[in-house]
Amino acid sequence: MLDRVHLSLLIGPGVPVPAPQTVADALVSARVNSDKERTGFQLTFRVGHQSPLMTTMLPAGYFDPMITRVILTVTTGGLPHVIADGVITRHELSPSNDPGTSTLTVTGEDLSVLMDVVEMPFMRFPAMPDPVIVMTILAKYAVLGIVPTVVPPIFPDVPIPTARIPTQTGTDRAYIRQLARRHGYVFYVEPGPAPGVNLAYWGPDVRLPVPQPALSADFDAHSNVDTLSLSLDGLAKKVVVITIFDPVTGKITIPIPVPNVSVLRPPLGARPSPPSRVEFPPGISKKNAAQAAAQALSIMFEASDAITGSGTLDVQRYGHILRARQLVGVRGSGRAYDGFYYVNSVTHDIKPGAYKQNFTLSRDGLVSPTPAVVP
Repeated sequence: MLDRVHLSLLIGPGVPVPAPQTVADALVSARVNSDKERTGFQLTFRVGHQSPLMTTMLPAGYFDPMITRVILTVTTGGLPHVIADGVITRHELSPSNDPGTSTLTVTGEDLSVLMDVVEMPFMRFPAMPDPVIVMTILAKYAVLGIVPTVVPPIFPDVPIPTARIPTQTGTDRAYIRQLARRHGYVFYVEPGPAPGVNLAYWGPDVRLPVPQPALSADFDAHSNVDTLSLSLDGLAKKVVVITIFDPVTGKITIPIPVPNVSVLRPPLGARPSPPSRVEFPPGISKKNAAQAAAQALSIMFEASDAITGSGTLDVQRYGHILRARQLVGVRGSGRAYDGFYYVNSVTHDIKPGAYKQNFTLSRDGLVSPTPAVVP
C-alpha cells in the first residue's frame, strides 16, 4: 500500500485470524463506508480457476455469510486504526473471459447486523426504563467483544407495570433504535479501539469538541483535498410546535414551539440559518409530562443542519485518516464557509498504491465563530 500505511486483514469463521498469504495476495481493493448508523465493507479478490480461493476456500465455507468475521486495520505513522469489524453478508463471483480479471467480492456490515436477524416475539421488560432495556439486550452480545455505552436520558420514564409494560416485537437492533428515536438518540457499533473490540453507543449525537486536522482547499501548497463542495439549503430548518393540555383543567391545549437548536452540539456557525417551515407533530397531547418533555428534547437533539458538504481526499496528501462522527476544520472556502464541520460519513477506498476517502460534512450557520481552525 502507501508509504507508512499498512492494511491488515483478519478473517475467519467464528474467530478472525490473520489472512493466509494467498488471500492477502489476492486482495485488490477494500472499501469501507462509515456513517451515523452503521459501517459496511466490501473486499474484492482476484481469482482464477486454479486459485486456492476457488478450489478450496470458497467450497469449504471460508467466506460463508453471517458466520465469517472480518476485521480491517490500517496502520499509519505506527498507530493502528480499526476501520471495520463485522461479518460477511454476501459474496459475489464475477467470471471473466480475460485471464486474471475474474473477481470474488465479499460484502459485509458491522456486528450490529447480528442483532437484526432474529425477531423477538413479544419480549417484555416490566418496570424497566429504556437505558436498562438497552443494557439488557446488549449483554447478549458481550461474547463478540461488544462493550455497551448507554447514556441515560435527562427525563427518565420508569413504566409502572400496572399501567404499561414495554414490549419488544421486532429484532434487537430495530427495537434499540426505536428506543433511541424516542429520546432523539443515536445507536451504532463503532469498531475499535483494538481489533476484536467494539463500542455499542446508545445516547445523544454529541459532537466531540476535539477536531481532526483541517481540510484545506484552494490553499496553494497547503491544499490537501482533491475536491470539496459546500451548500446551504434554505428549507432544511424548521420550527416544531407541540401541544399539551393545561395541567389544571386538562382541556385547554397550550402550543409550545421547540427551537431547531441542539443543546448538545457546539455552535459551529455564528449566523444560524433561520427556520422556514413549521410542523405540528401529532399525538403529543396524549402523553404524560415526562414523555412530552422527552419528545421535546428529542426534537432539539435531532435539529437539522442547513449547510452540507462533500468531497474527496488522498490520505497520503492529507497525512491522516479522516474519521466519521467527529469534527473537522475547513479552510480556504471563504469567510462564510470556513470553520468546523461535523463528519457525517466517510468512505475508505484502499488499493495497492492508493488510499482515497470520500466524505460528507454538515453544520448549521454561516461564518465560523472561531478565528482559525487546527491546521
